[in-house]
Amino acid sequence: MPQRSSARALKKPLRLDDEVRFLRSWIEKPLHMGAVMPSGKVLARTMASYVDRDAKGPVVELGPGTGAITTALLAHGIEQSRLVLVEFNPTFCALLRERYPQATVVQGDAYALRDTLWEILKEPASAVVSGLPLVTKPMLTRLKLIRDAFSAMSPGSPFIQFTYSVAPPIPKTLPGVSTEASERVWMNLPPARVWVYRKG
Repeated sequence: MPQRSSARALKKPLRLDDEVRFLRSWIEKPLHMGAVMPSGKVLARTMASYVDRDAKGPVVELGPGTGAITTALLAHGIEQSRLVLVEFNPTFCALLRERYPQATVVQGDAYALRDTLWEILKEPASAVVSGLPLVTKPMLTRLKLIRDAFSAMSPGSPFIQFTYSVAPPIPKTLPGVSTEASERVWMNLPPARVWVYRKG
């Protein structure tokens, strides 16, 4: 019993440390951050649930930050060695390498995804999971990102993006692209929705 309570005691400061790191980065560069705080567990689990555990190929996560969604992907059954984590912030990269030593951590610009992953991906990805602040970017930047993501994935693989906005972060009417959305995740702060895009 004492072990269980000490494990619980360890988890809370870790979450608090991550929130402080997020807040500090957000204050320094607010438009580079998708959120002021790491994604909540329910939102992270919802995003991970759209990744097919049995699909072949790496799972690319864009803007993992301190690893809230990464942890949910692992809990969902994705092997750590399949993860390719693309993070711009060097402090977060160091943290991710420490926490997920078997994952491939790439310090780079997710908005230049084709160049960033050029020599990293040896086979098509089975999913791209994005925690990027898409709604802070011009629509052309968003469309370029999803185009680059589709070119890095197997046909029919999901591009998974969350947003706090009521409107979808990328239009639902892209030619040849199917779209679905989760229920609003009210347990997240602020409430969010997950959008999933697939190209056949």
